[in-house]
Amino acid sequence: MTFSRIAGTGGYLPERVMTNEEFESLVETSDEWIRERTGIKRRHVAAEDETTSDMALAAARRAIDAAGVTTSDVDLIVLATTTPDKVFPSSACLVQRQLDIHDCPAFDVHAACSGFIYALDIADRFIRTGGAACALVIGAETYSRIIDWNDRGTCVLFGDGAGAIVLQASDEPGIYSAHSHADGQFAELLHVPQGISTGYDVVRAEAAFIQMKGNEVFRKAVGTLGAIARETIAGNGIEKKDINWLVPHQANLRIIKAAAKKLELPMERVVVTVDEHANTSSASIPLALDVAVRDGRIKRGELLLFEAFGAGFTWGSALVRY
Repeated sequence: MTFSRIAGTGGYLPERVMTNEEFESLVETSDEWIRERTGIKRRHVAAEDETTSDMALAAARRAIDAAGVTTSDVDLIVLATTTPDKVFPSSACLVQRQLDIHDCPAFDVHAACSGFIYALDIADRFIRTGGAACALVIGAETYSRIIDWNDRGTCVLFGDGAGAIVLQASDEPGIYSAHSHADGQFAELLHVPQGISTGYDVVRAEAAFIQMKGNEVFRKAVGTLGAIARETIAGNGIEKKDINWLVPHQANLRIIKAAAKKLELPMERVVVTVDEHANTSSASIPLALDVAVRDGRIKRGELLLFEAFGAGFTWGSALVRY
């Protein structure tokens, strides 16, 4: 039987760092308020000429190097993003071109902050069914392009970046299971109101920016992440104590702490990067994973739980033996 395993990780953050203090001249807020409500201290912001595919490419190259493979080994590219370079072609195809990879499937996945889980789930199924043997799975976002810098409720929350993994066929399980869900009835609680087919109105600039009902999203996220964790644990016949590391979507420190509490995990066993990266949407889990792998916290053979919740609403999880 064929399984898939993570062979290498990579991450990329733009050079520009934006601190909480910088928002004090933009909106009515303070460093103390932002830290208290979100846990965020700073975030990275893409340069004017830096795109989602640029960041995805940098993270992908680092993951390929870490995996000890070459670009000729890659036979699938799945890129999770809600901020692609173009309407088409996909940002995955743009990364494919820059890596000089030809013929293999390359496509984007749009599931907001749950995008990386969706992309991992898809790539794992490709490998398990023989459709691929070496997949490049990426999450990359330039949310700074869709932020209203005058909206205190959203502008402090997000950052730009990219994370990537190389997923390879293996005789031993690496990805034990992945679980992807959605419920569109909550679409208006977290969304960008207009897009191409609705007749995007460039005059009404606010139509192009993130809008969020924060309290409702917070409550739904906490409850849903608890449920997806229980589903994953029960589905794999394990106990909470078997999990070595929780690697959650990095949206808000209060949500992360609530998720850890439901799993009865001390924060010392939770990878937290929201303080340094803010919410990088589909990039947040692979970025957090890469940080913890490279600083030596996460070691080979350890059991990891990924979980995410995002606009749609979408949510998902994965149980992974690193």
